[in-house]
Formats: sequence, structure tokens, C-alpha cells
Amino acid sequence: MTVNLAKGQQISLSKSDGGALSAVRMGLGWQAAPRKGFFARMTARDIDLDASAVLFAGRQPVDVVFFQHLSSDDGSVRHTGDNLVGGTGQGGDDESILIDLERVPAQVDQIVFTVNSFTGQTFEQVENAFCRLVDETNGQEMARYTLSGGGPYTAQIMAKVHRSGGAWQMSAIGEPAAGQTFQDLLPTIAVHL
Repeated sequence: MTVNLAKGQQISLSKSDGGALSAVRMGLGWQAAPRKGFFARMTARDIDLDASAVLFAGRQPVDVVFFQHLSSDDGSVRHTGDNLVGGTGQGGDDESILIDLERVPAQVDQIVFTVNSFTGQTFEQVENAFCRLVDETNGQEMARYTLSGGGPYTAQIMAKVHRSGGAWQMSAIGEPAAGQTFQDLLPTIAVHL
């Protein structure tokens, strides 16, 4: 059963049978909002959203996984590749980041997931955008955070997974931000660590 997360909500990443998750996938999907008017088709531009995962040890970023660095240095976090146009929307994932929770180094206590519009369009021009967490061992969707309402910003700090009492938790952040790359978002991310 999927939990639809609200901004700031937190869930435990344990299985219904009480066991701990070993591998999860953070998926991102989106569509370009339809344009209106006579010249809509001629002025339509693809929207390139990018998913990134920033690994932290305390408040210090120690690694990042994004379209130009598809795997963390230790191999525990992997990006499946860049999608330049989106289009999946409410169905499957346009971009995915796989996390092998058992291999994440002990000093990494938080992994923050961001989405940014690399092409610079605002989220007013995006629809059906979502971020979801899937149990990679059985394909079951555990949580979904819907990017609703659009807005005049180009990025969002979506969610984070973090260690809490020896177990992993997920928190939906949903913080709008400005920036075309994860580097632009680091000051905004720092507030949520």
C-alpha cells in the first residue's frame, strides 16, 4: 500500500513484516503542461527535469549522484540515466536513483533527493510531477510525493532518507527552490539537515 506524503511528513522504511528494507528506488516522473493558444505547438519546449541525490555525513556533503556522476564513489547509490524530456507523468519513472541501503557507508546518515529544471522552465510549466519510493526487492511502491500546484520556481528539495535509531526513515520535504543544478540548491538543502 502506498502512502501519499504531505510536505514535512515522515515514514519509516521498514517492511510490513517488520524487516528492514535493503534496496529502494527513488523515481521521478513529469510531463510538460499543455500550452494554450494559437502558437502553442510552435513555442513548445521540452522540459528537462533532473533528479539528484546528495549524500551527507552530518551536515557535510560527501558525494552526489546526478546525470553527470551516475554512481556514488562507493557504488551504493546509482542513477539510471538522464531523461531530457519526461513524459511519463503519473505512470512509471522518467528518472530513477537506486539506493542499496545495506552498502551505504556508515558515515553517510542522510541522502537528500532534489529535482531541478535544467532547461530553466518553472514548475508552472510542469504537470503530473511526482517523486516516489519503491521497495526494489519486490517493486512495491511505498510512498509518493506529488509536486502539486506548480509555482514560479525551478527546483524542489523533494525528500530525504536518513538514519534514525539504526533504521532508515523517509521524510517528504517539498521545499521549492531556485536553481538549475544540485549545486545551486545546497544552501536550501542545509536548512533540512
